[in-house]
Amino acid sequence: MRLSPLKLLCRALAWAIYALLGVGIVWGLVALVRMNGPVYFFQAVVDGLRLGFVYALIALGYTMVYGIVRLINFAHGDVFMVGAFASYFAITRYGWSFVPAILFAMVVCTLLNIVIERVAYKPLRQAPRIAALITAIGVSFFLEYFTALKFVFSADFITYKRPFEVVVWKIGGVMITNITVIIIVVTTLLLLVLQYIVYRTKMGKAMRATSMDNAAARLMGINVDGVISLTFAIGAALAGAAGVLYAIAFPQIITFMGIMPGLKAFVAAVLGGIGNIPGAFIGSLLMGEIDVLVVSFLPMGSRLRDLFAFLVLIVVFLVKPTGILGEAQVEKV
Repeated sequence: MRLSPLKLLCRALAWAIYALLGVGIVWGLVALVRMNGPVYFFQAVVDGLRLGFVYALIALGYTMVYGIVRLINFAHGDVFMVGAFASYFAITRYGWSFVPAILFAMVVCTLLNIVIERVAYKPLRQAPRIAALITAIGVSFFLEYFTALKFVFSADFITYKRPFEVVVWKIGGVMITNITVIIIVVTTLLLLVLQYIVYRTKMGKAMRATSMDNAAARLMGINVDGVISLTFAIGAALAGAAGVLYAIAFPQIITFMGIMPGLKAFVAAVLGGIGNIPGAFIGSLLMGEIDVLVVSFLPMGSRLRDLFAFLVLIVVFLVKPTGILGEAQVEKV
């Protein structure tokens, strides 16, 4: 099938834009290396990876839920916050070590998200999507302000006690801590477990079938409601782990700590292609690098990092509206 001259011209223009963006990115990276030296640049890259891996765990929950029920669960960032507090109490009150604390946080967040799904989202399964979206925002506000009550978590900043000593290794002038290694290893392991569940288990096959066609999956005997609950549970477990990892990296927690990481992880999921697990992971790494590089190299970078994060999303949407690894959706008539 031959393409029309107009389509050929549009395709050539698109590739020209991709090439210009690629050249611009390479030029920008070279300029950053020259600005403060390679050691400073690679230190920022390592710190960006640490933050990006945390974003990845949150973004995977967003993208899984959206892929199954087409719902943006804005309460997901607050589930992440609950995970941080759950591990804090496990460590400070009961003296638990890191592994039991992170498992406890994952269990608490899983139970919380299952309750949220059953109480707030399941009754609205057949309602217009805007109703579920508004409910998700309402659940988010409820979790933030309820946990801010004095008899729950309180609204004060709390110093997070790490359950281990911080160890620093210096490699070529770049400092790498055991916290960075723990974050990368734990996130990688959880990502591999998620990939195994989705692509190698019977329940994972049911999740993929439900994502492709909810009605057809129900006709084939799949317990769609159970699949949806499981999806919320897995996403919450990942968010709980992310809350613990974020807290050990930035050891100060508050009940409103989930707002911005939740939004950034959502943007990362959309950037990579909402509903696409590898896309969410790639988008999260990019978001983490953008955050740290802007803060490290730009004047007033701490105030501009959110601006640049959303600006990159706009640019990517202008070039590829489906996201980096997203695929165009065909609407059925």
